[in-house]
Amino acid sequence: MSSDHNAIEQALYRKVSWRLLPFLFLLFAVAYLDRVNISFAKLQMNSDLGFSDTVYGIGAGIFFIGYFFFEVPSNLILHRVGAKMWLARIIIVWGLVSMATLWVNSVASFYGLRFLLGIGEAGFFPGVIYYLTLWYPNARRTQTISVFLLAIPMTGIVGSLLSGWIMTFFDNWQGLQGWQWLFILEGIPAVLLGFLSFWVLSDSPAKATWLNEDEKALLLANLASEATTDNQHASFKEMLLFKPLWHLALIYFLLVTGLYGLSFWLPQIIRDLGTTDLLLIGVLTAVPYAVAIVGMVLISIHSDKTQERYWHLIACAASTCIGFVLAVVFEYELVPSLAALSLATMTVLASVAVFWSFPTGLLSGRLAAGGIALINSIGGLGGYVSPALLGWLKDVTQQMESGLFCLALAQALAILLIVRLKRV
Repeated sequence: MSSDHNAIEQALYRKVSWRLLPFLFLLFAVAYLDRVNISFAKLQMNSDLGFSDTVYGIGAGIFFIGYFFFEVPSNLILHRVGAKMWLARIIIVWGLVSMATLWVNSVASFYGLRFLLGIGEAGFFPGVIYYLTLWYPNARRTQTISVFLLAIPMTGIVGSLLSGWIMTFFDNWQGLQGWQWLFILEGIPAVLLGFLSFWVLSDSPAKATWLNEDEKALLLANLASEATTDNQHASFKEMLLFKPLWHLALIYFLLVTGLYGLSFWLPQIIRDLGTTDLLLIGVLTAVPYAVAIVGMVLISIHSDKTQERYWHLIACAASTCIGFVLAVVFEYELVPSLAALSLATMTVLASVAVFWSFPTGLLSGRLAAGGIALINSIGGLGGYVSPALLGWLKDVTQQMESGLFCLALAQALAILLIVRLKRV
């Protein structure tokens, strides 16, 4: 490849990235905030409504049951009708359901609205991952997906500070509790961004009015050069019989177990270290996510630069396991415990970013749309298991040690499956 051609290509992908990634990043930040802000609401809502930690854990995780049942159909519809319209529908619906959570007044309504939120958001994350495969070749995807996934730690920082502030300063305003204002004020942006997405997103390079014909041709040629023709038009049955999908889904399940164990319980873990002020809990909860941003960027850049995924994924899973164990060892010491939680947060997020280079490199066409959704929906069940398990264990043992050990075990099992990945 000539230096001139390489420069043109680099400039084109910068143009694509500046057009798409900031908006997709913002969408995912809002989605993730509406998904996990229940972890802050818990600090008031449990006592207001008389919920146990088990009830909270099940309710936090039941989101992923709705997600599981509707994710694959959602992504197949997206493949058929286009990302612009379908992602907009998803965003608006989840925003409205998230805001409706302010009316929770019983265990049944809590479970019901969390289940509906999962249905509403089903298809967003795998839809965006699939959408990115329509623009970027595999060699560029780890960094691209990492930029998208940076929304998680950024949301962890901004959302922690914002949630702590809302619950402190809006508590008992206009007759509503702080946790109720949390759902209102953090759900509104989703509805607004959903309508805005009609004007920002393009379904594919071929339909992008902001690209000229030469730019469209270059993007499509790069994608065509690596397309695998054997699964371009796979049926749903063929997708279910494709064994590597199930192996990848199980690995993702274990990684996600660690991710959502942290996401839904980190504010409570911080509170158990002896901090009761909601604003301070928000500040301390933001620390692991700030560390994660730096680590995710460095790890993803190194993975793309070396084009090595396998050992990067193993190293991240091992570091996450170590982080959870150290968090138990230093359970009653704020600074070392926070450092251990920061290590776990950084590497579990980096492992998710590196992981997605495997399915997006393996799959294309219809199998990519359905396969990515299948992996994410099955893996997402880890987001049900871990918060529910941690809630039950905390009620039984009155501490978080056993729950953190379970998260460490999940990462150790993930390593064993990753080792076998080359044989699949």
